[in-house]
Amino acid sequence: MPHTLSRKRVALTFPVAVPWMAICVRGIVAFAQEHGGWNLFTSPPNMSSSLESCMTIADLKGWSGDGAVILATDPAEYEDAQKLKIPVVTLGGSLEKAGLPRVMSDQYAIGRLGATFLLACGFRNLAYYGLQTPWYSLRRRQGFVDRAREADIECVLMEEVVPTRAISSWQKRIKPLKRWLRSLKKPAGIMAVHDYRAQVLLEECYSLNLNVPHQVAVLGVDNNAIVCENCQPTLSSVSRNPWRIGYEAAKMLDQLMSGTKPVSTEILIPPDSVVSRRSTDTIAVDNPHVSAAARYMHDNLRKNLTIETILKEVGISRRLLEKLFHSYLGCSPHHYLCRLRVEKAKDLLATNPRKKIQSIIKECGFSSPDRMRLMFRSVTGMTPTQFREKNARENVENQNHNNL
Repeated sequence: MPHTLSRKRVALTFPVAVPWMAICVRGIVAFAQEHGGWNLFTSPPNMSSSLESCMTIADLKGWSGDGAVILATDPAEYEDAQKLKIPVVTLGGSLEKAGLPRVMSDQYAIGRLGATFLLACGFRNLAYYGLQTPWYSLRRRQGFVDRAREADIECVLMEEVVPTRAISSWQKRIKPLKRWLRSLKKPAGIMAVHDYRAQVLLEECYSLNLNVPHQVAVLGVDNNAIVCENCQPTLSSVSRNPWRIGYEAAKMLDQLMSGTKPVSTEILIPPDSVVSRRSTDTIAVDNPHVSAAARYMHDNLRKNLTIETILKEVGISRRLLEKLFHSYLGCSPHHYLCRLRVEKAKDLLATNPRKKIQSIIKECGFSSPDRMRLMFRSVTGMTPTQFREKNARENVENQNHNNL
């Protein structure tokens, strides 16, 4: 029998034309190729001009394939999926346990990473622009707010009602956002719930003559290149790690199709990075010497930096740099560098629970494990191991709470 006839037949009912979901497909394909290849049956685009509509979960009823990766977001879709005679894995859901195996973005970690990034840019005025109802927006907001509070910063929130065309015109809906932007203390770092809302922020900043990124820095979520690369200025964005989501979903589905019980049927994938572009290309300090020194530290964190190296970069005396840092940032250059390294380490420990300490030491520029432990304890009051264990306990508690 030809090898192609023995391939598993897998349906994908999520909209593969959405950019981050298209990258999910690459992860699915990568896993499938490692295991002999699958025949993928994907949904057509929902375009009236093409006389096609998206494939739904209900459309799979009676289909004779081997499995499916779906996107179930409401009770009716869950019911349809549970009636199927084939294994399914969903890429979405709500905070509650779905009743289906699923692999999805860690929305809380996305919010945390966004705040960590803006803090590292020097912002002490942080804001979140989201939506009132969707659970993912609320979860991203919570991660953002919690991370900011760890830095003793209270966030300003703007959460809109999920818009419908019937409510009012676009210009009427946008008036509260304009008022909110005017009211923010500047310079401000804003995280939007996703790239499309971040694009709206950029447009309204332009209409209000607010300089991006120096007065208002804007950060989106999803790293949709079509949006991010065509904004003015180009948009920084949190990448939700879609390739890994697809790969892990395929791995879980493969186990289910083989009759093997997966180790876990509930996997949250942390974001992999912030893709930095011009909308956040700033250090939120209005002194050129402090800004240059801080930017140099940010850009060279992995290196074995010394204060002497930094002084050569900015061209002023040690005494003046110390004075300026205390005046603008409330700490010495050495303490600022230590804090940058510890904040980076905290984020890696929180979002990558299996990442080896030695790898974190290298990425953050610590000279040794002892040096990392000493700096980490001086800033946080605990060792890196204690911080990781505490974070793991809190994640379990949060998950248990969400599943009640």
